[in-house]
Parts: sequence; C-alpha cells; structure tokens
Amino acid sequence: MTWLAATATTVPPESTQRAIGYPSLFLLVLIGALVPVVPTGALVSTAAVVAFHQTAPFSMAMVLVTASVAAFLGDTALYWLGQRGMRSRNGSRWLAAIRSRAPEDRLAQAQDKLTGHGVAVLVLSRLVPAGRIPVMLACLMARWPMRRFMRGNLPACLAWAATYELIGILGGSLFDEPWEGVVAAVALTLLISAAPGVWRRVRGTERV
Repeated sequence: MTWLAATATTVPPESTQRAIGYPSLFLLVLIGALVPVVPTGALVSTAAVVAFHQTAPFSMAMVLVTASVAAFLGDTALYWLGQRGMRSRNGSRWLAAIRSRAPEDRLAQAQDKLTGHGVAVLVLSRLVPAGRIPVMLACLMARWPMRRFMRGNLPACLAWAATYELIGILGGSLFDEPWEGVVAAVALTLLISAAPGVWRRVRGTERV
C-alpha cells in the first residue's frame, strides 16, 4: 500500500495520460490511415481537447506532430502497397481495398482535378471527408512516383492534423470539463464527416 501511495504521488495523472495517450494516438491514426474505418479525425480532436486542459508545455504541439507523422507514415505505406498491386499482374488485396472505397464518379472527379491542379488536389483531399482514397487511387493510376506523392502528402497530413486539432481546441474552450469538450468535438467531427454524404443524397433526390 505504501508503494502504491508513493507511486501515485510521484506519477502525476497528466504524465500517465501522456505516456499512454501519445503512443495510442499514433498507433490508432496509423491504423486508420491503412484501414480507413477508424474515425481518425475524431481521435485527433479528442486528443486536442485533453491536451487543451493539460498544464504541460507543448501538449498541443505533441498532438499535432504525433497525428501528422502517423497519418503520413500510414498514407505512405498504403501508397506503397497500392503501387505493388499496380505492378502485379493479378493486383493485390490492398489495391482492391483502395478501389472498393473509390466510387467511379469520385475517382473520375479526382482524376480530372489531379490533371488540372496536381499536388494541390492531394493536399486538399485530406481535408475533404472521404476524399483521400479516390485521390490516392488517382495518383496510383497516374503512376506518380513515391517521392512525388510524399512531397504532396506531407503538407496534406499537417493541414489535416491542424484542422482537427482546431476542432478539438474549439470544443475544449467551450466547456470547463474535458469530457464535455470531447463530446462536443466528436459530435462536430462526425457532423463534418457526414455532411458531404448527406449533401450528395439530397442532390441525387432533387435530380430524380
């Protein structure tokens, strides 16, 4: 009991949160970049809320660096796996997974924009919900070399992490309790993610 009490006093809660939180954020964002089912934007916003309420210096900067590096590495790995599939005669399951998440209409739009605007489209694609994969597939089909993709993807990941961190800061600044800010940030993130899909359905209904 004495050892537990001493440990509790020598390891502040914030230190424990940082020791667990940053590696967890890195791992989850990395996985989310490879397997786009994890709501990585909500994870970054949640981490930003927690960092906003901490007193430790550089907490916000650590969230930005951790999230952007994890996203960059995950995107790079996924693009490399996609390139292997493009070079293979029979493709690959990774390339098939990328294709399955890029509807033909979204892919055609991405290809047109990529032809006209180049790297700028890659940067913006991460800020548009469900825009990353169609643009990545367009880059693969255009035979972009890895170095060119990485040059465009680095600012894209930084902009993405900064955007969702700002959402977390907004949620954290509105409430005194961190959990309230987390709920607000996650709700706002999910709303932003769902908005394009809702808009497309509304437009489709109007055309019919």
